Amino acid sequence: MRMTKANVWKTTILGVALLSGSGIASGQTPAASDPASKPTETPKVTEPVLRVAKNQPANAVPHPLDPALELARQSLSLMQSQVNDYTAVLIKRERIADELGDNEFMFIKVRNRKVSGDKVVVPFSVYLAFLKPAAVKGREVIYVENANDGKLIAHEGGMKRVLGTHRLEPDGYLAMAGQKYPLTDIGLENLLVKLLEKGERDRQYGPCQVKFDGGAKVGGRDCSILEVMHAEKKPHYEFHKAQIFMDNEWKIPVRYAAFNWPEGEQSDPEVIEEYTYQNVKINVGLTDKDFDFTNPDYNFHK
Repeated sequence: MRMTKANVWKTTILGVALLSGSGIASGQTPAASDPASKPTETPKVTEPVLRVAKNQPANAVPHPLDPALELARQSLSLMQSQVNDYTAVLIKRERIADELGDNEFMFIKVRNRKVSGDKVVVPFSVYLAFLKPAAVKGREVIYVENANDGKLIAHEGGMKRVLGTHRLEPDGYLAMAGQKYPLTDIGLENLLVKLLEKGERDRQYGPCQVKFDGGAKVGGRDCSILEVMHAEKKPHYEFHKAQIFMDNEWKIPVRYAAFNWPEGEQSDPEVIEEYTYQNVKINVGLTDKDFDFTNPDYNFHK
């Protein structure tokens, strides 16, 4: 189904409405709290909620994706200007080599990259503590941009802990085992960048179906869903359908899911990848200690 001018206008209005209100930009950020420093203290998590329901030139022909791209640009600007760091429980599920993995739950700390002129004044930093399933529980990973010779630092949990702590190339064979993307791609800011890249690329290949719906929840928080659908399977499209869940208060994406084309009329689209951020706490004041593998609250050398 092609988007009519009326549908595009309706989408534009709703896209603007999603960005209205207070959100993070007006200073009404979630209340600051002390960062959880002990990965053994498992945050409360729930299963992912599956309920749904580059500026263009002035003379560019309108496209159904335009309001969605503008929404993503404004969200990215908000993330870059107002969000210094955050903690969350990330629930990840990926299809690798046509095999869909289990949901992996991990407590994450992220410090966003900050630049002054051409100098990185705050490096992109990540800490992960895997919570479940049992195969990965206890694993810890740290990555700090321009530190540790560019390597991530990791150790396994459980009986595998005896294998010790390792320094690995983020995109190397061992670090990428069972992963669709390198650790350097993790986080809400990187998610927005990737969504913009996909959207701007797909915009070049003709119309698609775009809609906004409200009434969804992720981790108990009210969200609206931006859905993009490519009805026809073509080599340049990565998915049949993608859903981005935008937090109504914070104006940032807290869930992304992509689905493949169904194999038959009676079959459901298969999951390609899903990333859900729950229990998000923004601007909690993370420090270098939170991304230091010698932190006594971590288990890299125990």
